[in-house]
Amino acid sequence: MFKKILVPVDLAHAEALKRSCDVAGDLARHYGIGVTYVAVTAPQPGRLARSPEEYRKKLEAFARAEAETHGHLADARVIVCSDPAAELDAALMDALKEVGADLVVMASHLPGVAERIWPSHGGRLAGHARVSVLLVRPESGSADSRS
Repeated sequence: MFKKILVPVDLAHAEALKRSCDVAGDLARHYGIGVTYVAVTAPQPGRLARSPEEYRKKLEAFARAEAETHGHLADARVIVCSDPAAELDAALMDALKEVGADLVVMASHLPGVAERIWPSHGGRLAGHARVSVLLVRPESGSADSRS
């Protein structure tokens, strides 16, 4: 059914990705397909890494850990943008095409007032991608859930 899964990752919020990564891992194992974990970072030093290369190594370690946990093939892709917050949506669309994924599994928060004006990254991707996009909400009652 699916041939490749793309999972956007923000390592600064890795704890909030558990549920979406579990879903992606379960689907990958079920269909016997690989997962590409993709992250967008800036060329400048940040709080997680001093360089894009260091960030890439951390993302690769994350992908290896997910593959080991869930039993699927995985790779990692880092996209460097001058302004990751502003360029995230376009970078994810480019990564989707480059990787050749036909399913995106993406963590998403519960919609709030702001999403009535500005769509979330996941909502924007789902609205523009030509592939299936599965937005995974946090479990009800978790710290990521909004009331």
